Amino acid sequence: MQRYFIKEKYEEPEISLTGEIYHHLKNVMRQKVGDKFYLVDTTHVTYLMEITAINETITAKSLRKIPENKELPVDITIACGFPKGEKLEFIAQKTTELGAKKVVAFPVASSVVRWDEKKLTKKKGRLEKIVQEAAEQSHRIVIPEISLIGNYSVFLDTLKEYDFIFIAYEEESKIGEKAQLKKLFSKVPKGSSVLAIFGPEGGFTKKEVEEMVALGGVKGALGPRILRAETAPLYFLSAASFFFELGD
Repeated sequence: MQRYFIKEKYEEPEISLTGEIYHHLKNVMRQKVGDKFYLVDTTHVTYLMEITAINETITAKSLRKIPENKELPVDITIACGFPKGEKLEFIAQKTTELGAKKVVAFPVASSVVRWDEKKLTKKKGRLEKIVQEAAEQSHRIVIPEISLIGNYSVFLDTLKEYDFIFIAYEEESKIGEKAQLKKLFSKVPKGSSVLAIFGPEGGFTKKEVEEMVALGGVKGALGPRILRAETAPLYFLSAASFFFELGD
């Protein structure tokens, strides 16, 4: 059943829907009076809705609230050095499906792309649309936040906002380090905020890693193999989901 997010608190019993939701229900899904869909409001409450009228707007009423537990028990932010091409779009979409709370991108020394403020604004709008659609498809109750930071130093300043910081560093896998990720997860209480940092295609410089470690980051490997820039965040979230949601 289709799911939609609204940017307001839903006030029962009815709501009038316009814009993209109206277009999608009427013209894409070809919904009729009596058809049902899910609606999630800004308080992260899910409602089962029934269409009662279709005119210039779609009117729908709530049948009941749907109790859901779809979010990871820890808030994970995925931070990536600017990758090439449309890899950031892929990362944003897939990490949304896997439960990320926020997606951050920032420049590092090896980043090939450089985006000015105009391009960052345009890119952010595109990514926000992608994560909303991915959140609807995966039946999330939260749409991940998108943050594109144009300056590496500004990104470093944000590290103090998190309870735990993991730096995916391929050099650790080369020396056989295997346990750091598991150690990190075992220390993270439910409700904590975790920042997972990943490099672009060229990885991080030694200096960049040292700077992030000095700010509280823990460097570690993601298994014995070297992963692509767009694969590593998916590995991390999959491991987190197994540990926090399926590991009991």
